Amino acid sequence: MLATLEKHLDLLVANGETALLTQLSHGIEKEGLRVDTRGVIAQTAHPKALGSALTHPQITTDYSEALLEFITPVCATPEQALDHLAALHRFCFEQLGDEELWAASMPCHIGTEADIRIAEYGSSNIGQLKHIYRVGLEHRYGKMMQTIAGIHYNFSLPDRFWPVYQSLTGAEGSTDAFRSAGYFKLIRNFRRYGWILLYLFGASPALSTSFMQGRSHQLERLGDHTLYLPHATSLRMSDLGYSNRAQSSLNICFNHLDTYAASLNEAINTPHAAYEKIGVKVDGQYRQLNTNILQIENEYYSDVRPKRVTFSGEKPVHALMSRGVEYIEVRNTDIDPLKPLGIDLEQARFMDAFLITCLLCSDDLVSDAECERIAANHQRIVTRGREPGLMLACADGERSVAERGKQILEQTLLTAKIMDEQLGGRDHENAVQAQHAKLEDPDQTPSAQVLRAIKESGLSYTDWAMAQSRAHRQTLSQVPLSNSEHALFSEMTGRSLAEQEEIEAQPQPPFDQFLAEYLAQ
Repeated sequence: MLATLEKHLDLLVANGETALLTQLSHGIEKEGLRVDTRGVIAQTAHPKALGSALTHPQITTDYSEALLEFITPVCATPEQALDHLAALHRFCFEQLGDEELWAASMPCHIGTEADIRIAEYGSSNIGQLKHIYRVGLEHRYGKMMQTIAGIHYNFSLPDRFWPVYQSLTGAEGSTDAFRSAGYFKLIRNFRRYGWILLYLFGASPALSTSFMQGRSHQLERLGDHTLYLPHATSLRMSDLGYSNRAQSSLNICFNHLDTYAASLNEAINTPHAAYEKIGVKVDGQYRQLNTNILQIENEYYSDVRPKRVTFSGEKPVHALMSRGVEYIEVRNTDIDPLKPLGIDLEQARFMDAFLITCLLCSDDLVSDAECERIAANHQRIVTRGREPGLMLACADGERSVAERGKQILEQTLLTAKIMDEQLGGRDHENAVQAQHAKLEDPDQTPSAQVLRAIKESGLSYTDWAMAQSRAHRQTLSQVPLSNSEHALFSEMTGRSLAEQEEIEAQPQPPFDQFLAEYLAQ
């Protein structure tokens, strides 16, 4: 990792091209449950004052009707992305009335699965497709999983970076192909080293007992209504959260774009016996889009995804194959309930330096044996990451979390310093250096701080997280929306509602035909 990273950083420095490492594009997607005054999942429909969940570009829903999702536009800096995310929160708070926005990844108290409404997107074919996909998730995995929230961090380098980097490294072929290959190299190294993000920023060590109702588990009790693991970092990213037994047999290959697309396509087109028993259309009602291992690509849960903006009705894998990778979506970020936005600027700056480091280091492909080590390390970190003496599986034997973590931080620091030389100041260097304390003292990690705060409060997980939700609302609301922000969001709301009406007013083919044509792409 280190030799290649240093070589590529030196090439960029020697050729005066390091400014390209600071001209990044950022976007943040953040989910959050709407809850009522008792800290129970909201039963109300998506507020019309927030616009149409189908067509609004920045406020929608994901999975359940109560699970809001905020989507920032593409921003030149993480500061701009976080500022816009804060404005979206403020606008939302104005429309929620007595409801609160849940400040944690693992959900509030939920009486039964019947209390979870599946997201609805209107009567159009595309709206029905989105709804039926989520009905399929209910039949396959249950509804509880559709109440978990997270943060997706979208990241890309400027278009001008790729021909420069290609020239410096002497790679052949088209620049578009080189860009896609570069992003897949980033993804491979992210999968190797991304466990450190779960250790440093994981913030879901506990959950409500209601989340595990009717399921066997090995969690420990903290009072009558809270479950936890003493050294967990991110139960959201464990098999208690985004799990899929049918997917465990998949071998999605992240080595190349074509192998990735081929392995995803195979999963999308391979029937699964258990899903065949569910049926597709039963008594005139759809239960799922199809009976395959994956209904669509989005059903494949991964820490990181290659992405490309799609056209309306276009499948993501088709967009990737047609036009290549455009950006990376990091998906393993918990909502930190100790932070008003769930993420802060220091974390975002660290992410930027870490992702560039993943791009500029080793070009090695991931073997089947390494895939197994990656999966094993992931499981150890999310459930036992702060355990004293915990070891990780490496190609040359086992190494401690602290030893491997320090190596990754030292390499990320090289990138951070190059970025800071261009930008002035030491913001990225400081963001990396701040993480060393967490490796030296696991009690300084967010997961340890969250667990300690719950214990010291004497409250249940739900009551503690509800208090955090109210506190964050008060903090964020102290800065009012500007007139221009209010006008922007109000205009988006009205336009999105009008757009949904226009879509639904247009002649459409029968849904059966629409679905067949969509799946045939």
